[in-house]
Amino acid sequence: MSTVAQPRPRRGISHAEAARILATRDEVVARLLANAGLPRLRRPTESHFATLVRAIVYQQLAGSAAAAIHRRLTTALEDNVEPEELIALSAVTLRAVGLSANKAASLQDLSAKVLDGSVALSPRRLARQSDDEIVAQLSTVRGIGPWTAQMFLIFHLRRLDVWPTGDLGVRRGYGLAWNLPTPTARELEALGDPYRPYRSVVAWYCWRAVELYAGAADSALTR
Repeated sequence: MSTVAQPRPRRGISHAEAARILATRDEVVARLLANAGLPRLRRPTESHFATLVRAIVYQQLAGSAAAAIHRRLTTALEDNVEPEELIALSAVTLRAVGLSANKAASLQDLSAKVLDGSVALSPRRLARQSDDEIVAQLSTVRGIGPWTAQMFLIFHLRRLDVWPTGDLGVRRGYGLAWNLPTPTARELEALGDPYRPYRSVVAWYCWRAVELYAGAADSALTR
């Protein structure tokens, strides 16, 4: 069976440039750009490993509680958030900082997989991998699923063509912006095709659409 090559983002293109390109193709994106401005994605300040550690700690917790646990964890690591340091922490220490047994096990699994090379986080290795390959690799880690991997791609690696169809905010925002019933994940997959290779930008505007049209508070995803 033959496969059709998917369009790739132009090398070096910014999120702002991608948004302007999409706005010339689609009147809904043009309206979102006018109402919400250009996409705002903070430049990452942490290492790849530290970002994934933070993601695991913050899962299913309110921001203030997660921030306190994360702060205690980094203190226990003496601000050296590296797999060698993390895997050396005892179960007693991990409990003392406030981590559940499941999250402690996830952090230990992430550290072990990075150290044995089964999860490669070097910039050179990641640069050679496709989005799907990175999602598959990260999803082998206990506690990291496709959504967490996709957020890592969008906000940390700044990949331009990630389409998180399982994200309820993206699905709801698409329905609000395009004046459709909220699509299912399967329906959203096909709806994203016209926006390749810049679907990450459309996802960002879908999150903003929930804030603009449904009165939701600004989230960490769009600040």
